Amino acid sequence: MKNILIIGGGGMVGQKLAAQLAAGALPDVGTVTLFDQAFPATSAPGEQVMGNLTDQRAIEALAARRFDLVYHLAAIVSGEAETDFDKGWAVNMSAVWTLLEALRAQHLQSDGAYVPRVVFTSSIAAFGAPFPAQIGDEFFCAPQTSYGAQKVIGELMVSDFARKGFIDGLSLRLPTICVRPGAANKAASSFFSGIIREPLNGQEAILPVGEDVRHWHASPRSAAGFLVHAAGLDTALLNGRRTLNLPGVSCTVGEQIEALRALAGADVVKLIRPQADPMIEKIVGGWPRDFDPKRAVALGFKADHSFEDIIRVYLEDDFPGRAPAP
Repeated sequence: MKNILIIGGGGMVGQKLAAQLAAGALPDVGTVTLFDQAFPATSAPGEQVMGNLTDQRAIEALAARRFDLVYHLAAIVSGEAETDFDKGWAVNMSAVWTLLEALRAQHLQSDGAYVPRVVFTSSIAAFGAPFPAQIGDEFFCAPQTSYGAQKVIGELMVSDFARKGFIDGLSLRLPTICVRPGAANKAASSFFSGIIREPLNGQEAILPVGEDVRHWHASPRSAAGFLVHAAGLDTALLNGRRTLNLPGVSCTVGEQIEALRALAGADVVKLIRPQADPMIEKIVGGWPRDFDPKRAVALGFKADHSFEDIIRVYLEDDFPGRAPAP
């Protein structure tokens, strides 16, 4: 039986992953433990452990349980990492080191018998402009935000601990997850979901960038699917390159809006109000727009086919009582 730890298990992606695991997405699952500072009132199944990622004793106590599979999903999001420099580095970099060191200690205490699979969620913020028309698997990392720099360092730490045999790790560069249910967070990318979610809920949505802005998206359902697939991946196939760009949908904000119009009608689209935000425009302007993720696709990772599909996933999974247009 595989015992699984989800760090960040109270967050949206962690909850989606826990729900898929509870539904039998992986075989031979034992306990699923969710670690976070808070959990939703109606949480996905799993043992809940409250704690802070920056609490070294809490992380060491988790590592001592020797989970077979560890998902690291927790992070300070991009906008907050940019405005709160100290907090971003403490959570997104230092805490990753603390976790990996705690797992290494268990590996050494077991005389090398304990080698957990560790799946670290990274981000397309690992890249910085100028970009080619499509970013391929050979494009170099040059992040232009603190968040992106922190994620790249996390990737390198996972890769080196895996190279030394302390863990069996890999890092997944997730597309921007859209449409996120619930309230907006402090991520600079939050508006990508907001301009869909809020109008569908009858609320006004602020659009802080131009409609020509292009970005790379995947649905929450696909994000959880990536994590499930990573659990059983033969990491020998990675040939030592333990970070993957994942598949997604490239579209402009204007194309997002047209997909919303096609599924929900013109009156819903009227609830989107343009209002430029120079800070958001600057951050988003340094983000990737399109990818050619051949390695991940060849390894069996699958994503949504269109932005209309992404909206349909939101309607099916997180908007009860409403069906998509035929």
